[in-house]
Amino acid sequence: MSIYFRLFWEFFKTGLFAVGGGMATLPFLKDIGETTGWYTYTELMNMLAVSESTPGPIGINMATYVGFTAGGVPGAVIATLGEVTPSIIVILIVAAMLKKFQNSRLVRDAFYGLRPASTGLIGAACVAVVLEVLTHINVQTMDGSLLNTFSLDDGSGICNWPGLLLAAVLLIFTNRVKYTKDLHPIVFIAFSAVVGVMAGAAGIL
Repeated sequence: MSIYFRLFWEFFKTGLFAVGGGMATLPFLKDIGETTGWYTYTELMNMLAVSESTPGPIGINMATYVGFTAGGVPGAVIATLGEVTPSIIVILIVAAMLKKFQNSRLVRDAFYGLRPASTGLIGAACVAVVLEVLTHINVQTMDGSLLNTFSLDDGSGICNWPGLLLAAVLLIFTNRVKYTKDLHPIVFIAFSAVVGVMAGAAGIL
């Protein structure tokens, strides 16, 4: 199968079923990485950090990043098209039929059922990000299994202390310190990037 067709198909499925926003795409992206070998879970977390730091919807940014990683510039374009195509189709259908069905009980019940599903997907993605960034716990999905397995890095404790310290500092600055809590998020993103470079240069990370 052509890698470009595979990129379009994988991200078409992601765009179609990842209800709940960009973070809801993470479980799908994790599965794509495991089944295709295009990137590791650690590389996925790096992609997430870059996608959160750049303009635009995170789901589309992730699709572009993964597409570029797997297939260069054509791959980036095709993966992005695959991600947005289902949304365009669904929105056109909804716009054409909304007035007719907006008071339908079945439609209301369907959206009621979708909300917990999207919440669960986002919650699972958040847990995976926390474990990857703030701990040394590895999350893996075995072939043919519905459950994740957890393991520790050799020779390391559970907590990633530099990551926990930085998260705690940012939590205080964004919520408790009067002079910094109203600053634009890009300030904290830039600050975190600088701290990461300095910590890496010092051999802390």
